[in-house]
Amino acid sequence: MEPRLHEPPQEHLVTPPAPRTRIPLQLEDWASVLIMAALALITFANVIVRYLTDTSFAWTEEISIFLLVVLTMNAGASAFVRHLHIRIEVVADTGAERRRRRLALFGIGVTLLFFVGMAVLSGRMALDELEWGDTSPSIGVPTWRYSMWLPILSTTLSLRLLGMWVRRWRGEP
Repeated sequence: MEPRLHEPPQEHLVTPPAPRTRIPLQLEDWASVLIMAALALITFANVIVRYLTDTSFAWTEEISIFLLVVLTMNAGASAFVRHLHIRIEVVADTGAERRRRRLALFGIGVTLLFFVGMAVLSGRMALDELEWGDTSPSIGVPTWRYSMWLPILSTTLSLRLLGMWVRRWRGEP
């Protein structure tokens, strides 16, 4: 039986092995699982309450948005380290080894600079919210409690990227 033309080659379906890191990647994996479970429970509870009472919990949207931001940053760190992030493979994975290494160093470096900048700017935003006493619209919680996680997670992602850059600089795969 001939393979169809639109089927992807099988080697693209295999997940590459996780690189060795000082801090295990299972931390991000378990955090993602717990966040997804919390999101599912919150959403399910809201659906049940809305179905039974024709009202909804006001806080569920606010908490869900916060959890989605945390999940995105957390899973992004895991995806970068495992080389499962979005990239143009025709450019990144072809050509001589020296060229691929330079492109990888450049790409990781630019991404690192982006997340360092995001950590600094989001940290300033969280401090502004703390100083001004901003509160969330639905439940009145100080917004810095939500915003403070963005610089923390951007910093952890930056540290993961820095580790990737150092490993690539040393010539490790």
